[in-house]
Amino acid sequence: MTDGKGYAVNDLVWAKMKGFSPWPGRISQPPPELRRIAVKKNIPVKCIFFFGSNNYAWIEESQIKPYQEFKEKLLSSCKSAGFKEAVQQIEEYIVNPEKFEPLFSTEQENRPDPDVEFNKLREAPEETVSEEVSFNNTATPTATETGNASPTTPATGKKSAAKKKVASATKVRSIGAKAKAAAIEADIISSTPSPKRKRKMLNDSADVSSLDLDTFSPVRRNVPVSHLLNRPVTVARPATPEIDMSSVSNALQSRNIQASTLKFGFLGLGIMGCGIVKNLLNSGHSVVVWNRTATKCRKFQEAGAEVADTPSDVIEMTDVTFSCVSDPQVAKDLVFGNCGVMSANLVGKGYVEMTGVDPETSQDIAEQIISKGGRYLEAQIQGSKNQAEEGTLIILAAGERLLFEECQTCFEAISRNSFYLGDVGNATKMNLVLQTISGVTLAGIAEGLALADRAGLQQKDVLEVLELTNMSSEMLLQKGNAIIKGEFPTHQPLKHMQKDLKLALAMADGLEQSLPITAASNEVYKHAKRLGYGSHDASAVYVRARF
Repeated sequence: MTDGKGYAVNDLVWAKMKGFSPWPGRISQPPPELRRIAVKKNIPVKCIFFFGSNNYAWIEESQIKPYQEFKEKLLSSCKSAGFKEAVQQIEEYIVNPEKFEPLFSTEQENRPDPDVEFNKLREAPEETVSEEVSFNNTATPTATETGNASPTTPATGKKSAAKKKVASATKVRSIGAKAKAAAIEADIISSTPSPKRKRKMLNDSADVSSLDLDTFSPVRRNVPVSHLLNRPVTVARPATPEIDMSSVSNALQSRNIQASTLKFGFLGLGIMGCGIVKNLLNSGHSVVVWNRTATKCRKFQEAGAEVADTPSDVIEMTDVTFSCVSDPQVAKDLVFGNCGVMSANLVGKGYVEMTGVDPETSQDIAEQIISKGGRYLEAQIQGSKNQAEEGTLIILAAGERLLFEECQTCFEAISRNSFYLGDVGNATKMNLVLQTISGVTLAGIAEGLALADRAGLQQKDVLEVLELTNMSSEMLLQKGNAIIKGEFPTHQPLKHMQKDLKLALAMADGLEQSLPITAASNEVYKHAKRLGYGSHDASAVYVRARF
């Protein structure tokens, strides 16, 4: 059966979706999930099965070309791995069509009911996410594109015939895997979804379920990040490699550090704490460690650290104790909680708060420490996991000047520079100012790369040009490359960045200072965190910026 330009069902073609290079596909009967949208008058369209991604889309005939005729010309139109895989698959189909019968089977009994799948997804907590969303784990054209394609509904066709075509629609299924739903409808639509939206599930391939939205954004060929949204509730954080205690950083080797004779304690062996303690030990300092998860202490014990049972024990066993935990509440729990710092004899003891806290929390802790005869210093950290392990952090300190000087050998081991900023609160304020700049900048690079992708530009080209401009920085290039790879191994958790932006906004509110750009950026981070990326690196904010 042929019509229009002579294309018939099963014809192999090149189909171009807006924003993509021409992609190998096959003229197909539309599956039931492929929702029929409004047809522009006199614009013929075809249902295309895309090889490689195993998805369907409505494409205008003007964007379709015969496969064999244009093969030689279009093979160089894209060089991504997904494109090469799609070409390889269509060539295999030409040689052995029977192999692909499971993809094109007309059997319907095993097809998941979209309404049933939707109800499963609706069990997840509701979230607020942009309407421009596309879920996939391949950088190939997906689902429907409402911008330049619409379903064919011939004016002379009979309804009964159309229903028969739908009933015998082809089945989308990747070989050797079960279909599963990929996204939370509540996470895709920025308000309570209507029944009309609930039915917009298009694809039940082995790895994804795409959703046809009123405003649809197909996955671009240079965005491998989309597979990270293929989980309905919780997204597992990428495994953080265990710290190698046997190596000594180049930065530390280049310094001639005479370790202090004081004994130092350290509370918290998280992403930053591990690198800091490693460098303290490698520089010859005597260290006592405590961590909420006691098993994390084992490596440091083997490297020469002592292990205490409680925070109060650390205080009793040492002269100066550093605290580096996740947020202000945990910092206060360590001080005021059961077996906490305040339970120990603090007379003459130094306490250094390295947790990213707000000025008020730092002041509260300082007052309590000092009231019991202790000494207090806030030492805020600027840097990431890599810098903590390399010993190239920046230390912003405020509080007792003598305690700052006593900690100098430690600061030399863990940082490339340390600054004393005066009274308690100044260091935390400075840290929040710098984190505001960092958070807004990172959200900016995420949005810029999302815009480049939407415009059909290669993101790697954007970074190459950026590197040659006066905007270039180590952070932008590192985070930009993480975004392009779609991998967000944690160097600084997204939830910590969002926490700092929240604290900066609270500080600004108390000072009656307007921060509209920071407030907008904070919302983007909050969204990404609610999507399940709080424990990923802050560069995962791209997930929200792009989708």
